[in-house]
Amino acid sequence: MDRLTTVAFTGHRTYRGEADEALFALLCRLCEQGMRTFLCGMAVGFDLAATEQVIALRERYPEVRLVAVIPFAGQARSFSTVERRRYERLLEEADEQILLSETYYKGCYQARNYYLVEHAAALVAWYDGSAGGTQQTFLAALHRGLRVENLGTICPDPKLF
Repeated sequence: MDRLTTVAFTGHRTYRGEADEALFALLCRLCEQGMRTFLCGMAVGFDLAATEQVIALRERYPEVRLVAVIPFAGQARSFSTVERRRYERLLEEADEQILLSETYYKGCYQARNYYLVEHAAALVAWYDGSAGGTQQTFLAALHRGLRVENLGTICPDPKLF
């Protein structure tokens, strides 16, 4: 995987498709700029929605690769039945699955988030300014100097970090 042509996603679990059109348009622009690999952490909300958009993107850009970065085996056990089926369907569409841990442990989601930042040149976010994993990932990406595209409502000044 070439980090320079890789994009990661982060976003809140409360995402309900508010920016799907803008997300798809952004992904097309990123492909036109040479991005080809998309890393998804496979959480409910923005992650799964972004995964669906990457799959749709393949119709225009068949060389696009989708990589599912799974924090631990059984990640979807706590998902609703509908979201679990969605997760499993999308996981089957992934070109590669990277399992970071066989078991859950405190901090495994944070390890997944840092993996995303360390292996990408750009981050596409649905960040609204609230605390949590999305904020940690967003700030880590800014700190590391990634190109950050936020489709959410808040975009802090990178100079603050």
